[in-house]
Amino acid sequence: MVSNFFKFILGFLLAMAILIGGGVATALYFMNRSAITPPKPVYANDSPQVRAQAPKTPAANGKATQSVAQITPAASPTPTPTPTDNKTDDAIEPLPPGAFPARVTWSQGLSLRSEPKTDSERLGGAGFNQKVIVIEESSDKVWQKIRLEGSNQEGWVKAGNLKQIDENELNPDNQPTNQTDSNDQTR
Repeated sequence: MVSNFFKFILGFLLAMAILIGGGVATALYFMNRSAITPPKPVYANDSPQVRAQAPKTPAANGKATQSVAQITPAASPTPTPTPTDNKTDDAIEPLPPGAFPARVTWSQGLSLRSEPKTDSERLGGAGFNQKVIVIEESSDKVWQKIRLEGSNQEGWVKAGNLKQIDENELNPDNQPTNQTDSNDQTR
């Protein structure tokens, strides 16, 4: 009778140890799986450079395979917009009065639109910290028309995502804009 009692207690403790150990192992497994960042999604309308950088997904046998989004072809290639009001000449047009240089401050970059509306055609984009020239502002002050520096590509972007560049940023050597500096040193 005493040995049956010890067998019962030993069996009970062993069962509790197995249940607790299994619960801890399961919790650790799911916590580790949730800590892994998922791969960046690749969409059909992404540029070929983005698709080429798509992450590989591990297969069951340990070899890397291409992701499903990378294998499926795009429904239609992304059309290159033919700008109607943008200038495509090699000569860069002079700035209109009131225009000023600026820098893109939105970390995701900006989409250039053909009109000052969110549902208008996308003409291109301006990357983070890219220099642009603000040409004009919409009457409601919500949109700004910009020109990409070094080209004639123009478009509308949401206001508040650009920072005006002061003269010190335009002149990277921090030298005065005249020919001689204050110490009359020549370079």
